[in-house]
Amino acid sequence: MMYIVCVEAGSGARGQRMDYVIFGKNSDRPRDEVQEVVYFPASSRAPGSTVEHTHAVVLSRPAWLWGAEMGANEHGVCIGNEAVWTKEPVDPEEALLGMDLVRLGLERGDSAWAALNVITGLLEQHGQGGACRETAEPFSYHNTFLLVDRQEAWVLETAGKLWAAQKVTEGVKNVSNQLTIGTEISTEHSELRAVAQAQGWWSGEGDFSFSAVFSPDNPPARMEMAKQRYVGGTALLQQHNGSVTAEVMMSILRDKASGICMDSEGFCTTGSMVSILPRNPDVPCVHFFTATPNPSRSVFKPFIFSERMRPVNMVMSPQYGPDDPVRTQPRFQHQVDRKHELYKAHQTALTSPDAGVSLQETMRYLESQCLEEIEAMLRGEIQGQELGDLFFDCVDTEIKFYQ
Repeated sequence: MMYIVCVEAGSGARGQRMDYVIFGKNSDRPRDEVQEVVYFPASSRAPGSTVEHTHAVVLSRPAWLWGAEMGANEHGVCIGNEAVWTKEPVDPEEALLGMDLVRLGLERGDSAWAALNVITGLLEQHGQGGACRETAEPFSYHNTFLLVDRQEAWVLETAGKLWAAQKVTEGVKNVSNQLTIGTEISTEHSELRAVAQAQGWWSGEGDFSFSAVFSPDNPPARMEMAKQRYVGGTALLQQHNGSVTAEVMMSILRDKASGICMDSEGFCTTGSMVSILPRNPDVPCVHFFTATPNPSRSVFKPFIFSERMRPVNMVMSPQYGPDDPVRTQPRFQHQVDRKHELYKAHQTALTSPDAGVSLQETMRYLESQCLEEIEAMLRGEIQGQELGDLFFDCVDTEIKFYQ
């Protein structure tokens, strides 16, 4: 998995200055896994409940999961996670998945800092572990998170119940399946250094580097392969540092030479997200999702939170209730068809004999036109109309083009 965050004071299409945060993430998952985009409204529960109120959220998630790879809430908080392995052993038993923590942080945190505290609190209480893909074959990992709001960003890296976090308020930052926090720790688990010293991983003297202390001595191949993506992402961000727009971020997520846009035999980029978070709280945040694999052959569609949200069943997968193989015991004994309408139309169009450059060029042109209108709306040059229908309309238009 690869995602990038950029805190920018950038220029719009006509050179007008706009202060905003840009967030981007590619979700690299098993290549036959379907990712859906789902919206959940805010909710209230009875006084005395564990959580009395949850925020409205939009999530891009593997269709078999409760949690999410990435998403945003109504307060302009964005979170994404990725797999990491550390010196702390990975627990294969059922606990909180990193993807569960993404959703819980978004539902309960009205800022990046608040969401970080939600995640670390739950992590310390319940731990992390369990099956991370829809198969009986074991596959578990620890997690790194990027948490972003209109003002700042946090990198949160974990090892079992332990964690360290780094605050980012300017410039660019990217992560990719490896620990990246060295000595720049802004806050940490209260027992982090004591555990490291007791395990013999740190002498207790000199600077404490989270990545140096907790990175595994024999990292799995997935972590080693991620080094190229990390270096490539850093280079691309530095190339555009100071001028990163949503369009630039999309181009970075589409980059195949660096491996950021993954397309291997076992794993590929199954969903992508880019968000524009204006620092001005009176201007809406805009979240773009592909809801389809391979961003180099997909289009980003804008989602804006609104009081009246129109359900988009075309990017929601079928539900199988208590008979879902994820819920029955033992789990994952068979698989079901989770393809949603957009996914099927996208895959059919890309594999048909008539699929060619012209279709991709047309879809990319429509995407660029949408981006220009979104930027104009954010600058206050045009009024946003029926924002709750925006994502629905774009998905509907895309399906019609494929047909």
